[in-house]
Amino acid sequence: MKRRLTNVSPLKLGITLAAVYGILSLLVVPFLLLASIFHGGGIAGVLVIFLPVIYAVLGFIGGVIAAFVYNLVAKWTGGIEFTTEEAS
Repeated sequence: MKRRLTNVSPLKLGITLAAVYGILSLLVVPFLLLASIFHGGGIAGVLVIFLPVIYAVLGFIGGVIAAFVYNLVAKWTGGIEFTTEEAS
């Protein structure tokens, strides 16, 4: 069955990408903690706190922009066509 994605909610995509980017940034935190321990704190210690927040904010902004751009392009091109099937 073919489906067509013609619209993406900017706010929902922004929130989703904020969560994804925020969670993915947590993968970097252990390395930053090690760096702050072995190098006496400094910028690595500050990044441990702020990196997830910065990634989440940038993910939200990027998601909102991407959704707006996609919606504009989808009007000209008809959107992305994809095929789905029933799950068993």
